[in-house]
Amino acid sequence: MVGFIENFQLMAKPTGSVCNIDCTYCFYLEKEHLYPERKNRWKMDSHTLENYIRKNIRAQKAAVVDFIWQGGEPTLAGLDFFRKAISLQKKYAGNKRINNFFQTNGTNIDDEWAIFLKENNFLGGLSIDGDRNCNDAYRLTRAGKSTYDAVIKGLEILKRYQVEFNTLTVVNVENVKHPLDIYNFLKRIGSRYMQFIPLVERRASVTDANGLQLIQPDYPGQCSVTKWSVSAKAWGIFLNTLFDYWIMNDLGKVFIMNFEQTMARMAGQPSACVISETCGANLIVEANGDLYSCDHFVYPEHKLGNINSDELSERVNSAQNRSFGQKKLKNISKECLDCAVRPFCNGGCPKHRFNISRDGKPNKNYFCEGFSLYLHHTLPVMQHLLRLMQQGVSLANAKKTIKKAHYQKKA
Repeated sequence: MVGFIENFQLMAKPTGSVCNIDCTYCFYLEKEHLYPERKNRWKMDSHTLENYIRKNIRAQKAAVVDFIWQGGEPTLAGLDFFRKAISLQKKYAGNKRINNFFQTNGTNIDDEWAIFLKENNFLGGLSIDGDRNCNDAYRLTRAGKSTYDAVIKGLEILKRYQVEFNTLTVVNVENVKHPLDIYNFLKRIGSRYMQFIPLVERRASVTDANGLQLIQPDYPGQCSVTKWSVSAKAWGIFLNTLFDYWIMNDLGKVFIMNFEQTMARMAGQPSACVISETCGANLIVEANGDLYSCDHFVYPEHKLGNINSDELSERVNSAQNRSFGQKKLKNISKECLDCAVRPFCNGGCPKHRFNISRDGKPNKNYFCEGFSLYLHHTLPVMQHLLRLMQQGVSLANAKKTIKKAHYQKKA
């Protein structure tokens, strides 16, 4: 079967788009328009929760099943909700091992939350965009006030109870100017695994029939890139600045998802959907059980079914979802087809493919220039490092060789 998906992840939105802060750039908050009943049924009910856990475990072929809890803000579902989730996971796990990943803005984390996360081996993902100035550029309360102190307070509680955590930083038009300041700040607060996500959204001049303004790539109407989006070139420079500093100072001590993904791709190992040839294996389940092909494509035309009424494995490998996944491979720009570094980015995320290609099609990735800058700069160093690792060279000696071969003039 062309495009058959055997291994997949199903991320849950237990509170849908409901959140306790009001990030200016958040693409998910407006999804409330798709669910007018959310005022009364904004949280995943126990029936849907059980179906999600039972069907997800049953549909997975691997011995390890990951449960990814995101939002909105998942802490709003409450501790009892997640206690019930753990109980259901134990009930249906069988011989499979269960992992839980929990993405939070940190503002609701208290001792009770931290104890629960630690006791149940959750990996916490903390959303933070840098120091006070960088974080508060767009991550504000509904009253327009700073969230920084509340986030740091939550982080300190996680650290006090030794809850494992990583950090997720959205790179926008403001913080992209300060790559090393952000990186060193994240190190100071204890992050040893970092993710940097580039931000671009397009806003339609008028809302669509579903009440949405932040639109998908093939939107035919008038629209423009939002003012908080980062430019492609700035994103490439950001990554390269981080890479040069990281590899000379923190290789083996700090892990950066963006670089790990590229090296995994280079080594022929599975990598993130963003840089894979196809997609469709990273689905989401909404609070009411609705299934979608991707977190970034929660639009009515990409709804696959509902966890309460449909078999998950059938929906994952439905013609609709497989077509969605294969479209990434087929709808690729002319520039990508001719590009030497295409195997390491594969045209990037389909949501970002809206620029005009050489052949006049609107399928060129907005971040193309950034990908090119990053990959042409880092691939020679990564390839050298990978060869040294394959030869069994120690990390300490590999770092010395890399520095001498690639950074001697810069030192």
